Amino acid sequence: MASADGTIMPIDDVPADTTALFRIRERDNGETHEAVLVDTDDGIEAWLNHCMHFTHIGLDKGSGAECRNGEIVCTNHGAMFEADTGYCTFGPCEGARLADVAVSVENGSVRLADERYEFVATGPKEDDDVDLTSTSNVEF
Repeated sequence: MASADGTIMPIDDVPADTTALFRIRERDNGETHEAVLVDTDDGIEAWLNHCMHFTHIGLDKGSGAECRNGEIVCTNHGAMFEADTGYCTFGPCEGARLADVAVSVENGSVRLADERYEFVATGPKEDDDVDLTSTSNVEF
């Protein structure tokens, strides 16, 4: 659950080959978002958990986002984002950038360092019976 100092998780719990999901709340309006931690060659990065093509679609659907060759993959439309910069290198939103969430590593733990948010908890948002996945944008 939430920690007073913004500790998200021990650095050793951030997976090396996928993402770790956590929740944050905007300080100014109370809106809750999902975000992901990803272990890169340069350290731990955090991004809001949505594809820039359709921002209602999560990259991590609760069991870790697919990651390949240093990139996070949106499995809905094939967009690929550099894990360390958030830059989209391929797909329908090529050239866009994931929304960053500032984190720091202190005393073996990853902490939320972004003043816009407060840490809520690890894991996905509560199920609100809204299906945010997408298989097609074509209606028949």
